[in-house]
Amino acid sequence: MPRVQTAKVSPPTTNRRPAKVDDTFYRHLVSSLRTGVLAITREGLLAVINDIAYRSLGLSPRAGDLGRHFTEVLGDCPEVISILQSAFDTDDLPNRAELRLRHTGKSIGYSLSRINDDDGHAHGATLFFKDLTQVEQLEERERLRDRLATLGEMAAAIAHEVKNPLASIEVMAGVLRRQFRDTDDAREQLDDIIKEAKMANAIVVEVLEYVRPIQLQPERVRLEDVLTESLSLAEGKIPRGGIRFDIAINPDVPDITADAHQLSQLFANLIANAFEAMNGKGHVSIRATLIQGDVEPLDGTHALPASVRIELKDDGPGISADDLERIFSPFFTTKPQGTGLGLAIVRKMVNAHDGRIHASSAPGRGTTFTVTLPVVPTRHYPLLMDTTEKEDGPHSRR
Repeated sequence: MPRVQTAKVSPPTTNRRPAKVDDTFYRHLVSSLRTGVLAITREGLLAVINDIAYRSLGLSPRAGDLGRHFTEVLGDCPEVISILQSAFDTDDLPNRAELRLRHTGKSIGYSLSRINDDDGHAHGATLFFKDLTQVEQLEERERLRDRLATLGEMAAAIAHEVKNPLASIEVMAGVLRRQFRDTDDAREQLDDIIKEAKMANAIVVEVLEYVRPIQLQPERVRLEDVLTESLSLAEGKIPRGGIRFDIAINPDVPDITADAHQLSQLFANLIANAFEAMNGKGHVSIRATLIQGDVEPLDGTHALPASVRIELKDDGPGISADDLERIFSPFFTTKPQGTGLGLAIVRKMVNAHDGRIHASSAPGRGTTFTVTLPVVPTRHYPLLMDTTEKEDGPHSRR
């Protein structure tokens, strides 16, 4: 048999002193973590707190925080104070627990541990935590979609049943109108019946569109192409007049996975609303920027993907605070002939892409719509009805 030769490995030198790691390395380690870190000494002095901790707790960094008693620094977070105060009172410390901050409404997932010295005595305590608010919102959206699916099917069935009698009324009124062509009063009344039947039928058609499942046909989409197509569609609905319009897309914005037709309709509706509100004068701009996603999941299972934020801003008359709270509610409209479903459908399209939409406005100060779409949606599924999500706030104008 051939002789197998093995390489000889020299043992490590035992008399070499280990190199000492500079303290700055540990400071950089804590500050670079994507998790909030907060540590106190046995006497209750704040020893460590990183920027993520400040942001997650809704606090502003102040000079001299380190070395102060933690109750002074965390005065706005009594829930966190209570947790830290219990660190030395029991051996049953929470590992994966959650709490809600009253002053911000944020949901925090946390783990509490003791810091022991070489003799095993408690020397301090440390709190690691993550802001789980967005994860909680995503889960709530899923629950709302499931609950409203049955309601959407029922609404679709009712709309279909109403549509058929309306068509019959319109046809029969037309027949009677021809029979009473020489009677002015009868003809005018029948004209009113036909007009109202047509209007009711238009509402039913929009209701059907609202409750009909959105079947996405995802593909790689170039955002600039979508927005250019949306502008053409909007100009076909509402004359642009003398309104200036421009699109600016940051160079780092990638192609996104989405339904190009749905997105074109979505932005066309928003642009057309702006044109209608501005009455042929003013400026509409669209800006698109990339938002980097999480490198790791927030809670071990949910990672927020990279997304693209599209802001559509106009310098039109703006929206009152009362209307802004209701503009995405179905059947709310400020237009004399509006059905109030246009922007409800817009938000439904956004949600179908796992996105979010938000609006900010004030009378005389214009309106900004912000649509945030993931670069790659986590899933594609039919959406029967939209949800009124508190976290998104008011989102559109009809």
